[in-house]
Amino acid sequence: MKTKNRIISFTKQTLFKKESIVPKQLLIPFTLVSLLFALWGFANAVTDPMVNVFKKVLELSNFQASWVQMAFYGGYFCMALPASLLMRKYSYKTGIIIGLGLYAVGALLFYPAAITEQFWFFCLGLYVLTFGLAFLETAANPYILAMGEKKTATQRLNLAQSLNPVGLIAGLLVAKYFVYDNILSDDILDFSSLDETRRAAIRVSDLAVVRDPYVVLGLLILVFFVLFISIKMPQIKIDDDNPKFKDILNKLLKNKKYTFGVISQILYVGAQIMTWTYIYQYAEGIELTQKNDAEYLKIDVFRFQLIAFILFTIGRFIGTPMLRYISPGKLLMFSAIFAVISVTGTIFIQDITGLYFLVSISFWMSIMFPTIYGIALFDLTEEESKVGSAGLVMAIVGGALLPMLQGYIIDAGGDGVADTLIMGVSEVNFSFILPITCFVIIAVYGYYSHKVSKQL
Repeated sequence: MKTKNRIISFTKQTLFKKESIVPKQLLIPFTLVSLLFALWGFANAVTDPMVNVFKKVLELSNFQASWVQMAFYGGYFCMALPASLLMRKYSYKTGIIIGLGLYAVGALLFYPAAITEQFWFFCLGLYVLTFGLAFLETAANPYILAMGEKKTATQRLNLAQSLNPVGLIAGLLVAKYFVYDNILSDDILDFSSLDETRRAAIRVSDLAVVRDPYVVLGLLILVFFVLFISIKMPQIKIDDDNPKFKDILNKLLKNKKYTFGVISQILYVGAQIMTWTYIYQYAEGIELTQKNDAEYLKIDVFRFQLIAFILFTIGRFIGTPMLRYISPGKLLMFSAIFAVISVTGTIFIQDITGLYFLVSISFWMSIMFPTIYGIALFDLTEEESKVGSAGLVMAIVGGALLPMLQGYIIDAGGDGVADTLIMGVSEVNFSFILPITCFVIIAVYGYYSHKVSKQL
């Protein structure tokens, strides 16, 4: 009888035991690396409003101002692969230290950029800053995946990525209270109508306001730089007989689940940045058709973006435990389908309700980046993951290319946001046809990973 009870007890433990997401002995390293996710979330949130700031202060078109996003996300594309190659030779910790150093340098470049008042100098600062972010993301994502059992890797990455929206919210609050509320040009309906002397004085003041958060951020990053140099981090075992980079790359290119994952990640990041960056232009379009009040846009747009980031945060915290009961591919597919529904409302409802639909997209997007990441790298070896991680970080270039294309669509009728109609809606509304296309393809990837590859 005792033997039978022991067998039943053992069977229950085997069937119902849930693996620990993070092993106890790795909690401190896991927490420290997870904090990095908040740091690049902060940089994302502070940078998105700068598109609108630079557009007005430096008198740019929507397309020209979108070069902010090209510089920011283009840096990821250029540096992710070199970061991966360096970490193959050294370690994840080395990649993190280099990333923090470049992050700090890029942020501090905003000081001389403000003095010169040159748009290209600000873009250079963002470009170098994202060199650092490329190192951090290329290192941190696979590092987190490796800190525990492979079965819980996607859950672990979603948990770490939950700190990313916390950084987003902090960055948005800094952007509002330390930048937007102190920008003089935002209180002037027609900035270009002022005389050159007045415009020059406002430009100096506004660019100094833009500069300060980045300088403070750079100094904060230096603190993390020293911290990571000082602490001891776990080493992931690396085989001395590493396969050649070319062989790994060829193997990855033949892996349909990985290559489709890279494409999906390009589209996801592009969709995320489009829905967050052009919320300002979308709100302006509502204002132009319903209420000609500059203060309305200045206050409300931040309230709506804050709601978007809060929904993004909630979605991350809900999505992580859901992955214990639903496969990553299926969860990704359903999230993308609901995102398509939200974007549809954004396009065809041309009032404040459409803005609520735009905000709701953030909830459905919340689990996409880490879930795509986890699915794409799920069955790869440690060395393949290092190279594969670089490809997924390079995919962040979607945040540079697609917003520029959306800016081009918005400029279809002029430099305004509601100068003409396309298929019965203003050009700013129609421009969200790009995110809806992205989410449709992401839904297909979720279906593929769940049904076709039969792995997740």
